[in-house]
Amino acid sequence: MPTSSNLHQRRREPTPEELAHIPWLNRLLTADRDLASEALVVSQALPGDHICRIGHSPTYWFGVIEGLLKMSTDSPNGMSITFTGISPGGWFGEGTVIKREPYRYNVQALRKSVVAGLPMATFHQLLEHSLAFNQFIMAQLNERLGQFIAAREIDRMTNPDVRVARSLAALFNPIMFPGVGEMLHITQQELSYLVGLSRQRVNMALQRLQDQGLIRVEYGGLRVLDLQALRTST
Repeated sequence: MPTSSNLHQRRREPTPEELAHIPWLNRLLTADRDLASEALVVSQALPGDHICRIGHSPTYWFGVIEGLLKMSTDSPNGMSITFTGISPGGWFGEGTVIKREPYRYNVQALRKSVVAGLPMATFHQLLEHSLAFNQFIMAQLNERLGQFIAAREIDRMTNPDVRVARSLAALFNPIMFPGVGEMLHITQQELSYLVGLSRQRVNMALQRLQDQGLIRVEYGGLRVLDLQALRTST
């Protein structure tokens, strides 16, 4: 399935519970939903596993059932530039699959994750015949454009607290990542990878955001108390 041979070897049919966590599936007509359900596969990605690699051709459209992924690229000086994190419920790579072009980014698991894949042939079949699927893909592309514009803005911010706040808001996007809800299971180290700051600096920012009543740090993750305030933090 994914670009790693180990991930490919781990592929299996999804369980009914896993299918229930795929946000676009129940929007389809019965025949299209059956087609997609029969074609979908899932695999467990271990920390560090690549789901997509720069230069590799796509074979699946991917989504996160459980876990946390990082989308990034490599700069000319060899530094890794993170575009975004991908939380539960998030699907990605539709633009690459539509254009049938090689990946221009890497997607890597930050922790043990369950990743779903829809074969590219089935993706295009649904794109050609399913209005509901087309509507979901258009909404994804539109939301992702806003996501990457916001990511560019975050990259230019020098205030670490604002960088953390805006990055957290992106991970709680209810359209892109409907599986997150109000509680995001993430460690401070994982967040530091996504934000591009040290774990210690991320910890300081989280404490300040908690003091402002925007989030609550809980065992195993973070709970958002005021999403709009996180999005507009300055």
